[in-house]
Amino acid sequence: MPAEPSSSPFDDRSFRERFGEPLEAAARELKEIESLLADPGTAKNPRRFSRLGREYSRLDKLVSLYRRYQSLGEQIRENREIAGSGNEDPEIRDLARSEIDSLEEEQARLGRECEDLLLPPDERDDRDIIVEIRSGTGGEEAALFALDLFRMYTRYAENKSLAVESLDTHPSAQGGLKEVVFTVSGEDAFRLFKHESGVHRVQRVPETEAQGRVHTSAATVAVFPEAEEVEVEINPEDLRIDRFCSSGPGGQSVNTTKSAIRITHIPTGLVVSCQDEKSQHKNKAAALKVLRARLYRKMEEEREAEQARQRKAQVKSGDRSDKIRTYNFPQNRVTDHRIGFTLHRLEAVLNGDLDELVEKLLHREREERSSKFKVQSSK
Repeated sequence: MPAEPSSSPFDDRSFRERFGEPLEAAARELKEIESLLADPGTAKNPRRFSRLGREYSRLDKLVSLYRRYQSLGEQIRENREIAGSGNEDPEIRDLARSEIDSLEEEQARLGRECEDLLLPPDERDDRDIIVEIRSGTGGEEAALFALDLFRMYTRYAENKSLAVESLDTHPSAQGGLKEVVFTVSGEDAFRLFKHESGVHRVQRVPETEAQGRVHTSAATVAVFPEAEEVEVEINPEDLRIDRFCSSGPGGQSVNTTKSAIRITHIPTGLVVSCQDEKSQHKNKAAALKVLRARLYRKMEEEREAEQARQRKAQVKSGDRSDKIRTYNFPQNRVTDHRIGFTLHRLEAVLNGDLDELVEKLLHREREERSSKFKVQSSK
């Protein structure tokens, strides 16, 4: 995906100081891989050949972009010489000046694409995810808002051709949601949803409010990348599994068949329940999937906390204690507090149009990763 234009002007000199050597190193590595792929011995190891082929494709794209970037730099320098020359025809000088802006804009775009390809990717970006939404302060109004968020994410996922499957649903008395757990599957699922974790706040007049006063309610969202079994090993002896009748809508089997599952992970105290499937076996499999994702997230948070202690600076992890976004109905606005960004089209956002918000958050992530890259490459 193309990099979003930065709010600050692109600096060619700074770019070359930060990324010139890594880009030239990438060009050298590309030649080495090309030689390895041409070696008949490499083809005898299909796994290595495939890995080298993928790396060759990535580096080839990166180096091609960089060579085009350098070529544009030469054109810009030539045009500046012509524009500043007193010997050239005035029309030619004017033409050279007029081309400089467009050439610099194209160079900046290529530079930012190079920067994106150089930065180490988040290896979790293409994982399927588990999303949990829980109503918070605000009683029934918070439960209705949790339902709004569930619909918003479902529509956004559909817009991105992602599949949504409900795992555990707890409706409220007036048709809202006390809690819902669901999966989102497909390309870039975690990448698109990872910045949604946190406290979402709504400000609106509830239908039951006779005085027309604006109330503030909240719901929490947690997003977990699905974990592979090899990443999080669960000892069956560490589990307590309870079976019970499911509740809420679901037909004749509700309150008659013990198909719902509750799993307690004894060492950590984590509790997971799933009841949306009629099959006890399917509910157990879904509950284990959620538990594995929560344990994976817990491991990540512990690792981040340790890194923070070592750096003596807390890494902002986006956990659920952070108030991240406000949905204000009277003012028709959505404000993301992490980036100070406001949209005045609340209805469209709640209907799943999250593209602009998501892109702004991903852009901030790219800038943070770029800043870390700068520190590392300057050593």
